[in-house]
Amino acid sequence: MARIAQQISATEQQRDELLVMKRSLKIERRYSQRAEVILLSLEGKTLDEIINKTGMSKPIVNKWRQRFRTKGIEGLRDAPRSGKPSVITAKQKATVIQKACEKPSGGYTNWSQKRIAKIVGISQSRVHQILKQADLKPHKIEYWCGKSPDPEFESKMINIVGLYMNPPQNAVVICVDEKTQIQALDRTQPILPLKEKAPKRLTATYKRNGTVALIAALAVHTGEITAKTMSSNNADNFLSFLKKLDRTYRNKTLHIIADNVPCIKIRR
Repeated sequence: MARIAQQISATEQQRDELLVMKRSLKIERRYSQRAEVILLSLEGKTLDEIINKTGMSKPIVNKWRQRFRTKGIEGLRDAPRSGKPSVITAKQKATVIQKACEKPSGGYTNWSQKRIAKIVGISQSRVHQILKQADLKPHKIEYWCGKSPDPEFESKMINIVGLYMNPPQNAVVICVDEKTQIQALDRTQPILPLKEKAPKRLTATYKRNGTVALIAALAVHTGEITAKTMSSNNADNFLSFLKKLDRTYRNKTLHIIADNVPCIKIRR
């Protein structure tokens, strides 16, 4: 004969909270199982049906039913464990914060909670708690010097984005940038060509032949590139390159976008 579960009552608010606990993917599985036990009990299911549905034993099912009956939703949470809680000293907390705020050694670019925990001699979860309380996030990086102080930055940005998204008719949008101090290198010995059972080979040593500067322009909507090399870039060379672009795109209105230079519009 099926064992009848003792009746349990709950308010509408408690039912809603139990449903949230059961369906949530963010809480631990044991809490959703406990909520399911109570919901099945509220539906009038027998003990055997609850046990078969949840896979829990009879004592465990009765435990959470009784806890809910006496304490409500709060009774489904874990009770405080016995024993002396672990103590984190003020020195350990200060060391955790100090490590998180200083540059790591050993070639690392930033501290991980695991490495801090190993050095301080506490668990990684304790390190996480200390950093959270101190509002420190050593794993995150924010670039601060790239924000423009120009009060007209927003309007200029909108103009440039507009050129990308909706260029004017009979116009060419060009991005111009430069790369200076490119090393002109050459191998000290000729390259040995590829042959059967042997790959192409070259020496590990090289000689420097000076440096060269490259300036290039990308036509945004066609992908066409116009480039020029020079010994060094200056105002005269930049102007000469702009004239070259003007000759390349005859009878076109050019919108040229360059780093740290306002949008330049050249009409032939």
